[in-house]
Amino acid sequence: MARPDDFEERSKHLKNLTDEELDKRFWELTEKIVDPLIDLAKTHTSPSIERSVLLRMGFDSITAKNIVDKIFEQKLLGKGAGNVVYKFAQARQIDYLVAGEMLVKEDHWDEVRELFGDGRNA
Repeated sequence: MARPDDFEERSKHLKNLTDEELDKRFWELTEKIVDPLIDLAKTHTSPSIERSVLLRMGFDSITAKNIVDKIFEQKLLGKGAGNVVYKFAQARQIDYLVAGEMLVKEDHWDEVRELFGDGRNA
């Protein structure tokens, strides 16, 4: 199926714009496209995304999975696994890798929920 060549007609409104104006228009349109994706990313996550974040923080895959499972059980996944570990580490004034290990091996979830104001509505 051939598409009619209507580029000249569709681009008339751009012909009198300077390079700077075209650049500005490009970025305005790009923001219109990307902003909803950013909003979606702020409100939606998944265990696999959160495991990926923890892997990039330096956790091994088994520890990352265990941390995410525990965070999911506590209904805090919406807060972000990396954020949960980081805030817990800050509160304890310890390295975040140590904090992650503690969250897997020990029961500190009352303390974590307190940091996030319970967070169960996340």
